[in-house]
Amino acid sequence: MTLRSLHDRSALAARFGRDPAMHLMELGDLDDLLWPHTSWYTVSESGPVALVYAVGEIPTVLAFSRPGEAGELEELAGALLPVLPRRFFGHVTGAVGKVLESAYAARSQAALLRMVLTDPGPAARHPGGPWRPAPLGRSDLPELLELFAQAYPGNWFDHRMLDTGQYVGARQEGRLVAVAGVHVHSAAYRVAAIGNVATHPGVRGRGAGGACVAELCRRLDGSVEHIGLNVRADNATAVGLYRRLGFREVTGFTEALYTALPHAPAG
Repeated sequence: MTLRSLHDRSALAARFGRDPAMHLMELGDLDDLLWPHTSWYTVSESGPVALVYAVGEIPTVLAFSRPGEAGELEELAGALLPVLPRRFFGHVTGAVGKVLESAYAARSQAALLRMVLTDPGPAARHPGGPWRPAPLGRSDLPELLELFAQAYPGNWFDHRMLDTGQYVGARQEGRLVAVAGVHVHSAAYRVAAIGNVATHPGVRGRGAGGACVAELCRRLDGSVEHIGLNVRADNATAVGLYRRLGFREVTGFTEALYTALPHAPAG
């Protein structure tokens, strides 16, 4: 099949809008803030689409589909090999990872879950306990980076997401100890993907992280219709928290860092 590059945002939105829970990230990346950093590929008129998101030192490649489209997604992955970056983070469903490994070494592989908020009631009713999460902005960036270094080292964080106004943090004696934010947020496409949820080791197990996620869900409820997140499948504590807040699993996928092999036909 012939690899095709896509440039029509409305056509992409129509494709992803048929399954917004599966394609939250792609819909969010159509937003004006992120669109200039994206490249989109397919091998058919109506089949799966792969996204290359080039922000940060290492790009990210997303290739998601439902099981019925798995074969076509694998064909798309094969067609992508000559144009992919030499290093990238891959978020892929099905056997796409096996196709990529014909030309790339995969490291730091992990099984993740995509979850979406299907019942906003629990988050809306969450009492918060002693925590009173408040919005964070650019002035909070140094303290936020310090918290990530202590609680979530190596996480992927795009500073520009603070400008969406969709980051909240909880404090203890004035010190930032928990945060929840977004990887994407688009009022235009009515989606948000929660990310960068972190709690300082000194207050873990005391509800600060859950209070931040619940507050963020309440804030997002007025601007989007679909709220989702990615979480490691083996993080039982986080998965349990999200279920209690009204999230349910949509699909599983693999995350890995891919590096081109010496013989790889990568771009």
